[in-house]
Amino acid sequence: MSLNYIKNFYEGFLRPPTVIGQFHTLFFGSVRMFFLGVLGFAVYGNEALHFSCDPDRRELNLFCYNQFRPITPQVFWALQLVTVLVPGAVFHLYAACKNIDQEDILEKPIYTVFYIISVLLRIVLEVAAFWLQSHLFGFLVHPLYFCDASSLEKAFNFTKCMVPEHFEKTIFLSAMYLFTIITVVLCIAEIFEILGRRLGYLSNQ
Repeated sequence: MSLNYIKNFYEGFLRPPTVIGQFHTLFFGSVRMFFLGVLGFAVYGNEALHFSCDPDRRELNLFCYNQFRPITPQVFWALQLVTVLVPGAVFHLYAACKNIDQEDILEKPIYTVFYIISVLLRIVLEVAAFWLQSHLFGFLVHPLYFCDASSLEKAFNFTKCMVPEHFEKTIFLSAMYLFTIITVVLCIAEIFEILGRRLGYLSNQ
């Protein structure tokens, strides 16, 4: 493997061909990851331990928590971040293998199209994640959750459970929706930037 190949590989990952793309990488890699990794753990880290139902029995608490959270928010958002990275990572890996630099992406139509497709796939994945998040977690976290525990024990029927720190979770949930919206807007703006720069390149020929 040549040094030029390694150089192109890392430049492809660290420097997208557009200014907005570079800002998006900074926003994605710093703010969003920090928010999820640090604040997400603070808000959701001990949720299962403090989730309690009436009567307060361990097996009932676990049963109702699993019903309340089919997937934990941290796992869902981590999967979202990794999934959204895939189209760009695949493109930049391809660019590194072919020794394609940033100028080639802007100047050669086939590479421009491939790059735009990768950005469009990011938008589709973000929108899909937004839809899934709204169905899994809603937009508000209520202080009480009514759990259907009849399958665990018929005497329980519908059980009232307390959701800890529901207000902080609502704020965090809103922030994650906002991050998704910002990312989609940045991706759309990046498409317009790369098309504008492509037209500028053609007009200068």
